[in-house]
Amino acid sequence: MLLVLWGCRDSRAVQLLQKANEEWVQGRNHSAIEMFNAVLELAPSGPQAEEALYRLGEIYYFGLGETSKAISYFQEVVSIRPRGPFAYGAQKYIAEIVELNFRDLDQAIIEYQKLIDKYHKPEEHPEQQFRIAAIYFKKHQYEQALVEFGILVENYPSNPWSEEAYLRMTEIMHNLSRCRESRETYSQFRVVYPQSDFRGEMEFVMASCLEDEGKLKRAYNRFKGLEGDYKYPALLKMKMEGIEGRIKKGGKSKRKIPKRYRREKKS
Repeated sequence: MLLVLWGCRDSRAVQLLQKANEEWVQGRNHSAIEMFNAVLELAPSGPQAEEALYRLGEIYYFGLGETSKAISYFQEVVSIRPRGPFAYGAQKYIAEIVELNFRDLDQAIIEYQKLIDKYHKPEEHPEQQFRIAAIYFKKHQYEQALVEFGILVENYPSNPWSEEAYLRMTEIMHNLSRCRESRETYSQFRVVYPQSDFRGEMEFVMASCLEDEGKLKRAYNRFKGLEGDYKYPALLKMKMEGIEGRIKKGGKSKRKIPKRYRREKKS
């Protein structure tokens, strides 16, 4: 009799789960929440419970914007069966919420690293590695960002995420006044991605390096070569006009502080 009763409860839970999903798809969030909670009462553990918890997390995250409630449901999904069918998706949501909503960047790195270390999803690891590197950049830890982007391009060559990682690396190196390394990275990039959509942005960085080094005519010509092939034409125009002005003044920077002003500042 117990087996029959359990079978009936499971059958009712499955039917109710289906109806709850239909309610959610139709945008009836509160009705769906009631039904998913009813599923948990009928089946407090097992596959129906895992899916109900996961859907509740999605409703609170996407439908109601209550991220604190959403993350608690996702964390429960991960804790009850770390290798279950909904665990990886729940962990991705946790990492995303911690980074973008809670803005806890240190914890976000930990959560993204869990996706790499604990789940056999090698096809998705490049994205997680990119996000870890990008968070270090947000934290202004540029050296560590370079290390993480380097891990990405080394472990996942010819991957779309590695393609963008090369761009980020050249930008960081340029900002750190390490143009020689930036050029070396660009050379590697051109070998691996000769037809990349990032070529224009990479060329912009290379031209900026020439400008920083005072090679103004070469910089101008390189910027000029990007006309019609750079996604920020206003920025490109501003760069070229700035270099033209510097050339007319004999190569001096427009931003150079006059001696008179510097004396006034000292006094």
